[in-house]
Amino acid sequence: MVLVRRAAIVAVALGALAVAGCAHKDAAGPRPYSSGGGFHPFGGGHPKGNPEKDAALGVNAYLWRASLDTLAFMPLASADPYGGVIITDWYANPEKPDERFKCTVFILDTRLRADGLNVTVNKQVKDANGGWIDAAASDQTATDIENAILTRARQLKLSNVGG
Repeated sequence: MVLVRRAAIVAVALGALAVAGCAHKDAAGPRPYSSGGGFHPFGGGHPKGNPEKDAALGVNAYLWRASLDTLAFMPLASADPYGGVIITDWYANPEKPDERFKCTVFILDTRLRADGLNVTVNKQVKDANGGWIDAAASDQTATDIENAILTRARQLKLSNVGG
């Protein structure tokens, strides 16, 4: 019950931040992933300017975009570009419907660095009654996702530098 109440408070706080962010129009122009007015955390173009020093996001823009791109196959539960947290909803691979995964990505730095990223993976499996129970996810799964995000972030940075 306490966990549900805390989750509700976090959801309301994130909603308030999203609404407040939409109402404010700063003179610096559109944010890195903006397509006109308002902030769009899911894209709207390539990063503009120098994302590593851009104050519009509280985290590295390449890591942010790469995280969203890498986890695009999973449903998104929440994304906080200022705090650098991306939380997916549960995803079940159609080939293995008896297990499902949920990821949380923490972007910890404004620089593009390997230690500026932390991924946690939660796993659940179906029990005999059809309910879901927690199971241990392989540490390698989180490492593989981190590596995929870092690779994608490097690709984005190189494409921005070359263009």
